[in-house]
Amino acid sequence: MTDDFYCDEVLSGKTAVNVVLETETVLAYHHTRPFWPVHIVVIPKLHVPSLTNLGEAPEGLLGELMDAVRQVARSVEEEHGAARVLTNLGRYQDSKHLHFHVNSGDPRA
Repeated sequence: MTDDFYCDEVLSGKTAVNVVLETETVLAYHHTRPFWPVHIVVIPKLHVPSLTNLGEAPEGLLGELMDAVRQVARSVEEEHGAARVLTNLGRYQDSKHLHFHVNSGDPRA
C-alpha cells in the first residue's frame, strides 16, 4: 500500500463509501472515519498529489473539483447553518492525493 488512501482504497472500490456527489472527474462522499459531525471528503478521480503539486492533472480538473467543493459546501451550509472547507499540505497531508474536507459541527460535541 502506498500513501494514497484515495487511489488505493476508495477509487479502487476496496473501501465502500456513501456517495454525496459524483461526476465523471470528481467524487464526494461521507468520510469513513469522521472527525466532525458532518464530514464529507471531495477528491478528484485521477491522482493529483496536492493543491501545490497538481502533477499531471489535465487542464480544467481543478476548476471541476472546486465546483464540486462549492456545491457540497453550499449544501452543508444550507442544511446545518455553517460549513468549513479544509485541505492539508506537506507533512499535514496524510494521504498524498488532493482532497478537501467539507465539514460542520463541533468535533467535541
